[in-house]
Amino acid sequence: MTRFDDLGYPIVIAGDVPRALATFLRERGARRIVLLADRRIAAHAERIRRALRGASAPLLFTLSERRKTLKTLEGVLDALAAAKADRETIVVGIGGGVATDLFGFAAASYMRGIPFVAVATSLVGMVDAAVGGKTGVDLRAGKNLAGAFRDPIAVFCDLAALATLREAQFREGMAEVVKHGVIEGGETFEALETLAPHPFKKWPWEKVVADSIRVKAMYVADDRLELGARETLNLGHTFAHAFERATRYALSHGEAVAIGLRGAGLLALRTGRFSEAEHLRVLSLLALLGLPLESGGAATAPVVSAMSSDKKSRGGALRFVLPRALGDVETGVIAAPRSVRAVIERLRTPPGAREFR
Repeated sequence: MTRFDDLGYPIVIAGDVPRALATFLRERGARRIVLLADRRIAAHAERIRRALRGASAPLLFTLSERRKTLKTLEGVLDALAAAKADRETIVVGIGGGVATDLFGFAAASYMRGIPFVAVATSLVGMVDAAVGGKTGVDLRAGKNLAGAFRDPIAVFCDLAALATLREAQFREGMAEVVKHGVIEGGETFEALETLAPHPFKKWPWEKVVADSIRVKAMYVADDRLELGARETLNLGHTFAHAFERATRYALSHGEAVAIGLRGAGLLALRTGRFSEAEHLRVLSLLALLGLPLESGGAATAPVVSAMSSDKKSRGGALRFVLPRALGDVETGVIAAPRSVRAVIERLRTPPGAREFR
C-alpha cells in the first residue's frame, strides 16, 4: 500500500481497498454512509458495501462521458435526497473518471457540500480525475464547464479493479500517465519507455500510479484553484477536449488526450519550442502503448469552434500548454490561429515524413 498526504487528505493506493476504506471510515467515526456507483461495476461496489458496516445498497447510475450532464447530476442529487443524506452523511463515489467528476460535484452541491470519498476503479480515475478536487459535468457548450473545486476527504485507488480492465481501458488511462511523464521528464518518462513493450498486466501498477499521482499532486498543492502553474496539467487538453466535443465523444478521453499530446508537440515545433527528437520520443511511446495519433475524419472547423469554449481562454484568445523539452512545459502560450488550424489539419493524418515540414 502507498499513501500520499501532500494535499491534506489521504490518497491511498491499495490492493484491498474495501478493508482500507472500512478502517478509514471507522476511524473517522462515520455515522452514515451512502454509496454511489457506476452501474457497470455494481458487483465491485457490492463487495465494498459488505466491508462497510451500516452502508446501504449502492445507488447505481449508468455513466459515460455523454451522460456527464446536468440531467444526470440532478438524478444523483434526487437519489441523495431520497436516501435522506445529510451533512453528517459520508458519500462514497465508486467508479472511473466520469464517476468521480460527477459524484464529487453532487457531493459538493448537495446541502452546499457534504463529505465525499472517491474510490477510483479505472486507471484514468486514479491518475487524473479523482486527485486534485476538480469536480464537474459537461455542458453543450463544452467539457467540464459546470463544476466546483471541492476536496474529497480521501481518495482510494483500487488496484484490484485494474485486474478487471480490458486493454482499451488501460490505454484510456495511459494517455494521462504519458502526459505526466512528459511534464516530469527524466526517469519518470524513461521508466514508461522501458515498460511500454510489455503487456499491461505485467506492469508494476502501484509504482506507476504512485509516480503519476506524485506529479499531479505537486502542481495541485501549489495551485489549488488552477490560477497558474496547475494549468501545466492541461498539456494536450485544449486539443483533446475540442476533438472529443467535435466528434460527439466518438473519441474517448484517453484517445483524444493522446492525439492532443501530438498536437501540443506539433504546435511547439511550429513555434520553435520543442525538438524533433523529443517529439518523436513522445510519439513512439504513445504508439507503443497502442494509443491513436491521428484524429481521422474530424473536420477542422468544428474542432476550432469547440476550442472557443476552452476554460483556459482569456479575452477570446486561445491559450495552450506546450512542451519546451521533456520535463519543461510552458503554460499560457497564445498561438496564431493559422498555426492552430495547420496543426489540426496535420492531426488528420498519421505521423510521417511531413511531421516536421
